[in-house]
Amino acid sequence: MDHQAIAITDHVDWSNIDSILPRLVRACEKLSGNMSLQVIPGAELTHVPPQAIPELARRARSLGARIIVVHGETLVEPVQPGTNRVAVECNEVDILSHPGLIPADQAELARENGVYLELTSRKGHCLSNGWVAKVARETGAKLLLNSDAHSPEDLLPPAKALSVAMGAGLTKEEAEQVLVRNPLELIKKL
Repeated sequence: MDHQAIAITDHVDWSNIDSILPRLVRACEKLSGNMSLQVIPGAELTHVPPQAIPELARRARSLGARIIVVHGETLVEPVQPGTNRVAVECNEVDILSHPGLIPADQAELARENGVYLELTSRKGHCLSNGWVAKVARETGAKLLLNSDAHSPEDLLPPAKALSVAMGAGLTKEEAEQVLVRNPLELIKKL
């Protein structure tokens, strides 16, 4: 499995978005010019009040973020209830990361609005991978697998990524969709 792109996102909210995103965009431009893969700048809206998600997502786009991720209602961190719903309703959001025990109606909204749900290898956040995979299968919501890397050691080699996807209950064919076809589809959309 060859990689064509990598997205680099940073945790942002109103306190840091104006300083982080322009720097991240410049760094991604420099990296893309010196690497054989596309480096995509993005933002992960983290611990933002749900009602602020649409405005902050628009701000992130205006600052050059090509991919917008919302930190979902994971099982291991206090995230304000309603975050998942607003994220899957927002037309600026591309990915809802670690959505925890997302209900089917919200997964259906994700499908309808083209928001990908994340499976992750990140410790703690991965606790609901099986649930997310099950609900996505039932509703037709699209999935992506993310390492949620905070350092290079967190990046997943292909065999490990396949193991994480299948560990969430996906078949090998479904895992291929999540690991190859869905990411390519998202890259084209960007």
